[in-house]
Amino acid sequence: MPTSDRAATAALSWLDENESASIQRLIDWLSIPSISTDPQYKVEVKRAAMWCAEQLRAAGITQVEVMPTGEPEGSGHPIVFAHHPGSPDYRGPHVLFYGHYDVQPVDPLNLWDSPPFQPEIKEAIPGGPGRRIVARGAVDDKGQVLMFIEALRAVRFATDKVAGGVKFTILIEGEEESGSVNLDRFVRDHKAALKDCDVCLISDTGMLARGKPAITYGVRGLAYTEVTLRGPDQDLHSGMWGGRVMNPNLALAKVLSKLHDENNRVTIPGFYDKVIPISADERAAWQRLAFDQTDALKKIGLPQSADWGEKGFAPLEREWARPTAEINGIWGGYIGAGAKTVIPSHASAKVSFRLVADQDPAQITQLFFDWIKARVAEIAPGFTVECSDLHGGLGVTLPTDSVHLQAASRAIKRACNVEPALIKTGGSIPVAGLLKSELGISTIFMGFGLDDDRVHSPNEKFEIECFRMGARSHALFIDELTRL
Repeated sequence: MPTSDRAATAALSWLDENESASIQRLIDWLSIPSISTDPQYKVEVKRAAMWCAEQLRAAGITQVEVMPTGEPEGSGHPIVFAHHPGSPDYRGPHVLFYGHYDVQPVDPLNLWDSPPFQPEIKEAIPGGPGRRIVARGAVDDKGQVLMFIEALRAVRFATDKVAGGVKFTILIEGEEESGSVNLDRFVRDHKAALKDCDVCLISDTGMLARGKPAITYGVRGLAYTEVTLRGPDQDLHSGMWGGRVMNPNLALAKVLSKLHDENNRVTIPGFYDKVIPISADERAAWQRLAFDQTDALKKIGLPQSADWGEKGFAPLEREWARPTAEINGIWGGYIGAGAKTVIPSHASAKVSFRLVADQDPAQITQLFFDWIKARVAEIAPGFTVECSDLHGGLGVTLPTDSVHLQAASRAIKRACNVEPALIKTGGSIPVAGLLKSELGISTIFMGFGLDDDRVHSPNEKFEIECFRMGARSHALFIDELTRL
């Protein structure tokens, strides 16, 4: 058996023999309430960062820093930043690993079956979830980051080389769940240390289904906005003014109802100008996945008749390769208990757009602002509209013939004895767009979550088998990198 094969086998054996210790380390990390959006947890967020740094050092990475962020310095949550130069004889790619250690708030607390920061291992349910660890952050993203760290431990044991000799830069942030507000500045400030990376690896996505691993090779971009339509300079008595001036709630509803045409296409001029068409090969590959939209609708309590979207495209095509416009929230006037008969002075809405390559979030945002101002002038003369660009990010797609993606695919097949599906996701991971725009590097998403992991919800879980598959796949991905 070649030396590299023996090392890979030894790494997998180490993971098997030390799985209980690995799970205990995950329990320890999950016990730290690193809720980044709530200032009262600032100390705990830093504690989670320090814990992560110690695990990287234990895996042999010596260049590890817990770096402050924000202005003034330290006002943000820290970033764990590490580097391993690789072995002198290593000729493969320089890989950037990105993850996050912060977690979402736990509300509503009463819906948790167990305390969110007291992790519990729960046994499999016949016909349902497998054996799993339940806690906030289990799958998003502490469990998936730890898969990588445990793989580093295993490979070091098997090869007697840190990271198997591979050149790694590691960036694990503490603000992903609160908008990554300091990440752009950090990447720009540390461009010299990041610019030599060839590809990024992120483990914050999911599989196709249980036992069906996948590599996500594309994510959509995002443009997120808020608009406020202002009418009278005060709330009005609806008996005195009803029928004399337009209600801002009605005006905003009329305007936003024009976002889509009869074919459910977005009506903003220029919206589709840079959308790349779906290739015949891609469409055929997605059809072979045999996605069941009726079953997916059933899981969210809807019948088959509720299927909706841009005509001429299948559900997966609409999710993975077509842009959308969504009204995420709308409000105005009185919404308390009982009655208050007013015509409100203003109405507001959150409006977001999921974007595909090569749409530019800034351009789409401006097109929307121009569109809504023109519609307001038509529908509610005399009213004004205020527009706010909240945030955005580029979508990214990695060519499926990429040597790095193919190496990841081989690793997963070796680890799981299953050919991974190549999929896209309708969601957005802004850091991927940031890395593409600032550094010119593409991202491989090699995640092992499931669609019923209750991400961001009570009773978030990560199944032990998924953790196992992920750790094995990351170990063998490191092995594949040494062969490039």
